[in-house]
Amino acid sequence: MQEITVRKARTHDVVGIHELIQPYVEANILLQKELVVLYEAVQEFCVAVTSEGQIVGCAALHVLWHDLGEVRTIATSASTKGHGVGARMLRFVMDEAREIGLSRLFCLTFETEFFGRHGFEAVEEQIVDAATYEQILQSPDVGTAEFLDLPWVKPNTLGNTRMIAHL
Repeated sequence: MQEITVRKARTHDVVGIHELIQPYVEANILLQKELVVLYEAVQEFCVAVTSEGQIVGCAALHVLWHDLGEVRTIATSASTKGHGVGARMLRFVMDEAREIGLSRLFCLTFETEFFGRHGFEAVEEQIVDAATYEQILQSPDVGTAEFLDLPWVKPNTLGNTRMIAHL
């Protein structure tokens, strides 16, 4: 396998990210993200890129609260699955989370074994206090609604496991 670099995403990566996640969207593993949404969130993304410039992975870090972030939209191409690309991107996101001052990372995932190998544990209970919950509830972000386990997002997340890691 050729050399792969993980770096912050740039605007010219957005179309490649969109194409990369489409099979996951079609399989109901990831939520659909329109190009405009990806451009608006490009600063949250990292990408795994081959030496020829092909995007073979992506992951995003979304800040939810002063100490809490979410790992979002982590995906790899079929050609790199099982080669550690997802793990490298997750470590990149975790390092970035620590650097900006987060102490916890949350994810909603079907890939419990993968996240478990990186220190995430399944949680059932609400992971923020009532006052913080009320503040986060004000966010218009669909992913934040998933985090809060609001009933209207259930059709998109049915079967996902809520996991958290302490950094």
